[in-house]
Amino acid sequence: MSINRQIPDYDLVDQIVVTTPTELRAMAHPLRSTVLDLLLERAATVSELAGAVGRPKSTVAHHVKVLVEAGLLRVVRTRRVRAIDERFYGRTARVFFVGPVPLEQLTPLPWTNYLADAAGESRAAYHADRMFALHRHARISRQQARDFWERIFQVVHEFNQLPREGEQVYGFVVGLYPTDHPTLPEPEPSA
Repeated sequence: MSINRQIPDYDLVDQIVVTTPTELRAMAHPLRSTVLDLLLERAATVSELAGAVGRPKSTVAHHVKVLVEAGLLRVVRTRRVRAIDERFYGRTARVFFVGPVPLEQLTPLPWTNYLADAAGESRAAYHADRMFALHRHARISRQQARDFWERIFQVVHEFNQLPREGEQVYGFVVGLYPTDHPTLPEPEPSA
């Protein structure tokens, strides 16, 4: 496989900011989130997506329609198969960045905690001693946290661009959050 292959195999913009309830509801559903993740690899038909997620084509077609109506997916190409146009779907952006959203718009959404989801998903790898993980704390300013998160975002972008090869799918989760972790007092001035 060529390392220079474009990931995914269709054109899309780097980032779209989403803020509407329609967009947020569409991307918050677990199956639709999985579809969005799969389409970072390459464009796919509803049949291919249904096979990948192990769900009926009618169910996946419904969720693809919701994503299309929300502007998160689009038809990127078609292919004629026995007098029927087969549609290949792709994302409209590599990254959907959630912009400022009033709290009242978030509460009815089925948001999950990505770190908690990853903890459950990684349990088997942990028990098989096949998990790579770090957990650190640092006392930093809010601006340092924002700057650091921008650098992490670049690593996530790099992860999304890795050539698709091998048999194993790896999960990658990052988080940066304020805590009540203990800190040392400021050092005493030298005498």
